[in-house]
Amino acid sequence: MRMPQFAGGVKRPMAFALVAGVAFAAGLLLGGNTGATAAVVSHLPFTGDNLDATPDPNANLTDFWEAWNALNTEYVNTHASTTIPTDQQKIYGAIQGLAASYGDPYTLFFPPKEAKAFNQSISGSFAGVGLELDEKNGALVVIAPLKGTPAFAAGVKAGDQIVAIDGKSTESMSIDQAVAAIRGKAGTVVDLLIVRSGGAPFDVKITRATIQVPETDDGLDPTSGVYHIALYEFTANSADLFNAALERFAASGSKKLVIDLRGNPGGYLDAAVAIASHFLPKGATIVTEDFAGKQPNDVHTSTGSGGVPAGTKVAVLIDGGSASASEILAGALQDNHAATLIGAQSFGKGSVQTLLDLGGGSLKVTVARWVTPAGHWIMEKGITPDIVAAATSTSVSTVSQDVPGKDPQFDRAVRFLTTGK
Repeated sequence: MRMPQFAGGVKRPMAFALVAGVAFAAGLLLGGNTGATAAVVSHLPFTGDNLDATPDPNANLTDFWEAWNALNTEYVNTHASTTIPTDQQKIYGAIQGLAASYGDPYTLFFPPKEAKAFNQSISGSFAGVGLELDEKNGALVVIAPLKGTPAFAAGVKAGDQIVAIDGKSTESMSIDQAVAAIRGKAGTVVDLLIVRSGGAPFDVKITRATIQVPETDDGLDPTSGVYHIALYEFTANSADLFNAALERFAASGSKKLVIDLRGNPGGYLDAAVAIASHFLPKGATIVTEDFAGKQPNDVHTSTGSGGVPAGTKVAVLIDGGSASASEILAGALQDNHAATLIGAQSFGKGSVQTLLDLGGGSLKVTVARWVTPAGHWIMEKGITPDIVAAATSTSVSTVSQDVPGKDPQFDRAVRFLTTGK
């Protein structure tokens, strides 16, 4: 079986693009032109409805059935706006609670209605505000606003906590539920209650729109002679786009390259592997998919595709908005001593989920974690830059990238590439 795979996220045995480990409150990977298949051999021990339904003899379900029977015989509905759940709805609720008991924000169950909405979100096109979201320390956190989107224009920043959506608290929301609440028809408004740096909450009203974000940007800084290639996401097209940018870099005559991964939430694993292969010898480890002994680990290695001019010095920019495939690429180049990382600690999204059909719904289960060539776990820890460089309030993640004099992280990379310090 072959299937698309995202470096942060979901696996499913179907030929369409899937959401990365971080969730998107609009268009970019949840919709848009990301439907090409990335071929990766599946390691799934189970798929579809062919799950093992054998009762576990070690599980004592006495308390569950006592609760079931007590609710059936004793509960009185005192709310005119609600109805008594059906037996099937109770079962879905029990499965949701079972998944939630693992304490993993990426392991959860979608009942049929929510499963249908989730499937549409990972295969369809719709409008949103342009935020990359994830869960951190129990809070719904903005990884980064995508450049040129309504969220970006509204001033939402990396690290902002979203505590309410349209007046509803996000405290008990999953990431996917939050994404569904923010997503909506173009031209409509969503009201986000935001907490920034521990300050007082404030409202931000954002008008939804169809999101169109460039995948790459590149060019030569004539003053320093440093060439930059910025990657905004990892889609099925990213490897080809990077190849073209690398050819332009070679044609420029420069031997100093900045790869900018700030605010890049990740995406296709294949794209990260293909890009890393330009800088690493054939057979070098790029990332290991660690299944914690439940099945053999999968080691992704370089194809040694080359194309980088001899003597090229490489710096990679990362920040708190760099996640998933960005962290895989940055970690591979760092651990193989192919580049120097500059900026701030990356986000720390390094787990893989499987999406299973279950009783008309979908069960999303974390099945593996990403490990860098040197054995570092990406999950929650992220990637540590070799040179720490802070951003200004106007150059965080996707803001004012690669503008000399206005972007201290880019300027620090230029300084390193031109002086070695």
